[in-house]
Amino acid sequence: MVTPSVAAGEPADELDRWIRQGDYAPAEAYLRGQVADPQAPIVDGPAAQLEFLRRTRREYSLTEAELLDQLRESLPDVTQADIQAWTAADDLQHRVIDGEVRYFRRAANNLPRLNADAKRRRDAAAAERAETTPKKFDLLALIREVYAASERTGAVEVCPVRHHVTYALTVMESCDRVVPGAKVRAWLPFPQEYRQQSQVRLLSSTPEVKKVSPNGSPHRTVYFEETIGDDAKPPKFTVEFEFVTAAYCPDLDPADVKPYDTDSDFYREFTAERLPHIALTSDVRELAAEIVGDETNPLRKALRLFTWVSKNITWIGEMEYGAVPSLSLKGLTMRCGDCGVQNISFVTLCRTVGVPARWQSGFGTKPGEENMHDWAEFYVEPWGRLPVDASYGLQKSDDPKVRDFFCGRMDPYRLIVNLDYGRPLIPPKTSLRSEPTDFQRGEIEIDGRNLYFDDWSYDFDVESTPEK
Repeated sequence: MVTPSVAAGEPADELDRWIRQGDYAPAEAYLRGQVADPQAPIVDGPAAQLEFLRRTRREYSLTEAELLDQLRESLPDVTQADIQAWTAADDLQHRVIDGEVRYFRRAANNLPRLNADAKRRRDAAAAERAETTPKKFDLLALIREVYAASERTGAVEVCPVRHHVTYALTVMESCDRVVPGAKVRAWLPFPQEYRQQSQVRLLSSTPEVKKVSPNGSPHRTVYFEETIGDDAKPPKFTVEFEFVTAAYCPDLDPADVKPYDTDSDFYREFTAERLPHIALTSDVRELAAEIVGDETNPLRKALRLFTWVSKNITWIGEMEYGAVPSLSLKGLTMRCGDCGVQNISFVTLCRTVGVPARWQSGFGTKPGEENMHDWAEFYVEPWGRLPVDASYGLQKSDDPKVRDFFCGRMDPYRLIVNLDYGRPLIPPKTSLRSEPTDFQRGEIEIDGRNLYFDDWSYDFDVESTPEK
């Protein structure tokens, strides 16, 4: 999200300086004076910039004492000196806001991913407590099964998994906008019918769904409207659906690659810059050229970029995207970020070297690991769009086919909701979205005013059953 601008001139220049330096209090005071109606829906301008600062404060909300308490849960011997050293090394994510150091709300969990000594001490403490690591889904076994099924049958789509999902969005009792007569609008995720994902069925909803966005929409949603009754009961929206997703396992041989039609609208669109999140800066172009070297085959180019992202952009828990000015620049400069940062960094690098690429996202549904997830696609003739997950990255295997599986192939434990990022919902939302980039948890507004994530909760319940 780009921080919305205000009118040009000296006050605006001072505002930019305040924000860059972390002097939020004077910035907020100035912006409040520019908002004509504080009760109006936030769309853009000074009101949106105020909201950006509020969301950033929420992300960086921990004091040193609060962070110390969190760290002691996994690092019982941690000291203030440790915190100061890790802060100085930028391994504890922090900002200075109004003269005080404030830590990212997920800094404690991210620390062992960024600092080897913290990881060693955490693992040693867990061993002393005889903690057992939960058994993880055997992804390598699944990949081998997918290859075997594809080779046995000659099919590209194999190992289908039927999914049954119940999804709910519930407004919290504490929300002060829940008043009799208020109009509530809500958008919840819904599956795309897309290549390896099919047999989508809407089974039930509460209340009745007003609209299902057309298949192929950038963000596929079910849309609700409701008027709050005299009892002022906080609204809850529930949808139940099912779908089948197969693994996608094409036979990819670089010798079979066909040339692009570089004059086509398609090629131009998906190799273009799209600010702020796909930023083709001179530094990015230099990096991409260094990674691909003299390689000209787009399939091999994509693999080189995938390998680089896998090895060089560390997965960490990320801020809400509405507080990140540019996802690709975050990943390619800071060299860390979550699945969305990793995959849009891959998309950006692909576009830089002339390989069409785009965002895709929804949920991962591996049993025991169900969660929101982002991945991507790149385009190579004659296969068309090929799936890629630079966050899953290189697999630990001596077999190159298994190691590189997620560059051009995909597992069946996915719910595809989005074919792009940052596009309007259907019907359009009145106010600034809680998540202006991605769409997974849902969106809700009351009387045209957005409810942010601290006003509601969501529940994603999925049963996944491999089909015979």
